[in-house]
Amino acid sequence: MTKIVGTLGPKSRSVEVISGCLKAGMSVARFDFSWCDPDYHQETLENLKIAIKSTKKLCAVMLDTVGAEMQVVNKSETTITLQESGEVVITPDQGQEATSDLLPINFDGLAQSVKKGDTIFIGQYLFTGSETTSVWLEVSEVNGKDVVCIIKNSATLSGKLFTLHASQVHIDLPTLTEKDKEVISTWGVKNKIDFLSLSYTRHAEDVRQAREFLSSLGDLSQTQIFAKIENVEGLTHFDEILQEADGIILSRGNLGIDLPPEKVFLFQKSALYKCNMAGKPAVLTRVVDSMTDNLRPTRAEATDVANAVLDGSDAILLGAETLRGLYPVETIYTVGRICSEAEKVFNQDLYFKKTVKFVGEPMTHLESIASSAVRAAIKVKASIIICFTSSGRAARLIAKYRPIMPVLSVVIPRLKTNQLKWSFTGAFEAESTSATNESILKVAIDHGKTLGIIKSHDRVVVCQKLGDASVVKIIELED
Repeated sequence: MTKIVGTLGPKSRSVEVISGCLKAGMSVARFDFSWCDPDYHQETLENLKIAIKSTKKLCAVMLDTVGAEMQVVNKSETTITLQESGEVVITPDQGQEATSDLLPINFDGLAQSVKKGDTIFIGQYLFTGSETTSVWLEVSEVNGKDVVCIIKNSATLSGKLFTLHASQVHIDLPTLTEKDKEVISTWGVKNKIDFLSLSYTRHAEDVRQAREFLSSLGDLSQTQIFAKIENVEGLTHFDEILQEADGIILSRGNLGIDLPPEKVFLFQKSALYKCNMAGKPAVLTRVVDSMTDNLRPTRAEATDVANAVLDGSDAILLGAETLRGLYPVETIYTVGRICSEAEKVFNQDLYFKKTVKFVGEPMTHLESIASSAVRAAIKVKASIIICFTSSGRAARLIAKYRPIMPVLSVVIPRLKTNQLKWSFTGAFEAESTSATNESILKVAIDHGKTLGIIKSHDRVVVCQKLGDASVVKIIELED
């Protein structure tokens, strides 16, 4: 049931590997625009479409913005070696070449934002383990617009861009940059993206502005916005952000730098609980870093994945593990198996009671129907819940109560016309006759049988709208 988001990149962009990822359990493909150009990502997406067609596996598309990300600019792509206890200067002068003594960055306000003693991390995907591909710096002095730092660990930086993160420091950069807007309005519109991962979300207003921008594009008005919480500023405004966003991504890589290590677990549990009670998907990152270079996760990582599921995580996001990792397919398969085992011992009964109690009384009409559908499905041991929906809201509410069986959403589009043009849309309430519903239900049940999740004599719970009334009914299938 736990979904897996895979980041596609150099090691996972061929049709063969993407097909393997889909078969292994990837259900969302993430395109990270903090590196490479739209043409590169378009090629990868075309390969994804071929893989979807050949494997017959559904997969959503997620566009990940750059956002308020500071980057070291290494134009000549020379390898930079930094030695422990040495000094390095960070400068906003991008005309300079990156060397072991000088690192030009894409932001000229760093000197005004940091002070002596502050921590800065630089690297690719910000690894914080024993790898030597990222470096920990401590600010020793601010000299005009330059920041002088002491190197705390030896590291080798290679590539064109490295991410720079200043711990617990407010950076005055827009959450949705002009580059992000250009990519969304071109690449995003062209490919009708399903999800927008809003990097470095710090305020609810960031989400509102992103939603206004998507609405202005028309074609992306139904695209869901997942707010990516990456720093203490985002944590501080978490409750307001959760209200505005469609889902939350807990970026533990950056959070692990911004927060003391002993505080990360507490935030994770609290944030997942809040997402669960709000009925909004929570996605967790940075779970099996070691599988970037190894075929098996560590015991601690395997336990971490399982605990994430038990804590209420809806999805696991794999970044470097699939983007540049040596074993993208195996990583997805392994994470999926761990999630599956954790789901077997998930206390659904306790979770259901806790959620109903949190919602309180009186429930809204739709909430009451959704919780009743789940309760009925569990009581009669149904193999599946079939939900007729037009906007997806009913299906998401059913999922909020975490049924132990799959939810099959049947989208009923509404036919619109202005006399000149006819069009279907799935974002409006649909009126349909009883006969239409019965024929669509048969298609849904047949689809469930094809997927292998419905068998003869199974019980099926159906949640649908009939006229002004919403009903939950139990069907016992014949041969």
